[in-house]
Amino acid sequence: MDSLVWSEQIRFLLAFALSALVGLERERSRASGNPHAAGVRTHVLASLFGFGLAVLHQKGLALALPLGLAAVGGIQVASFWRRSASGQYGWTSELSILVSVLIGILCLVADVWIPTAVTILGVFVLTEKAEIEQYVEKLDRSEFLAVVKFLVVTCIVLPMLPDKNFTSWNLNPARTWVIVVMVSSIGFVGYFLTRKLGGKMGLWVSGIVGGVVSSTAVAVATGRIASRSPEKAGAALQAAILASSVMYLRILVLIWIVSPEYGRELAWRLPALCGVGLLLALSVPNRSSQQERMDNLTNPFEIVPAMVFAVFFTLFSVATNLVRGYMGASGLVVLALVVGAVDIDPYILSVARGATVEKILITSILMAMLSNTVAKGVYFGSQAKPVRKQAFLRYGAWALLHIPLALI
Repeated sequence: MDSLVWSEQIRFLLAFALSALVGLERERSRASGNPHAAGVRTHVLASLFGFGLAVLHQKGLALALPLGLAAVGGIQVASFWRRSASGQYGWTSELSILVSVLIGILCLVADVWIPTAVTILGVFVLTEKAEIEQYVEKLDRSEFLAVVKFLVVTCIVLPMLPDKNFTSWNLNPARTWVIVVMVSSIGFVGYFLTRKLGGKMGLWVSGIVGGVVSSTAVAVATGRIASRSPEKAGAALQAAILASSVMYLRILVLIWIVSPEYGRELAWRLPALCGVGLLLALSVPNRSSQQERMDNLTNPFEIVPAMVFAVFFTLFSVATNLVRGYMGASGLVVLALVVGAVDIDPYILSVARGATVEKILITSILMAMLSNTVAKGVYFGSQAKPVRKQAFLRYGAWALLHIPLALI
């Protein structure tokens, strides 16, 4: 592609071909019962008109482009008005003509990938009309609001935060919020998959994808399932352990994004702990074939959870520096064991932000995971009486395996 010279002649042919593709889709729509859809000839002519406007603009006729676009826009408004008077509504046909004009203009004045991408995406939207409408009908209100909140925290909040360090602890609001967005984005994928697949694919699948959101929340939810439905206790324990197994891979990905140096140090330790969890889950006797849905997982793109994560991340960053200053590096291990009973993501990511890799920090990360594993065993086992012994044995053995990995 780099060696190809995109001359005006080739760009002209590209405008012809791309607009013909849009026109072919419109012809198909007309054959399906839309009599107002313009066909191949109209779209090709519209694209060539746009290409001609771009040529005149480059030749110095500055008003050619805006006047030409205004003329085409006026024609499309008149077309829409006429169809509306006869009871036909919708802007699709008129807007597709404007897109073809735009394709013709872009083929001359922009990189060729831009009109090509506009054409492909436009044809996709036009072709998949029925599927898009079905998806919109099934779209859950909470999921739609989650997408809106994602746009708020990324496109509005993030640009407003200052990207500079404050205080002697180098607290950077913008970088902190980037981590919040990153963690929430990964968690939202798991939340969405749990909502869509959990009740259909089985409890253990809910555990796997729910572990991307919060393995602690899964442990609590599955413990309740085992308590109210003893026949599902084995499947519930499997789901809880699988969620905790996924946690190691999720945290490894987050650490690698924040600090590749720490990611490389943990690259074999965390997958090893994940593999142990998979073996422990497979060893659980499970005679239940019934499916269950976990409905109490928190959407990570709610504004409040995002703010809570940001606060915890900042507090743990400060606490890590204070503990290290007053108690030495060994104090971080004690702090890790304490915070492991709650959400470990903010603590681990605050530790992994360090510029240099230190053995004591690797140990503190693994000790936080050890404490979190014990806490999840307690959360699950305290509710799931039918499999309480199995849960405590498996979570306990799993937690002990963190110690040799932390000492290596």
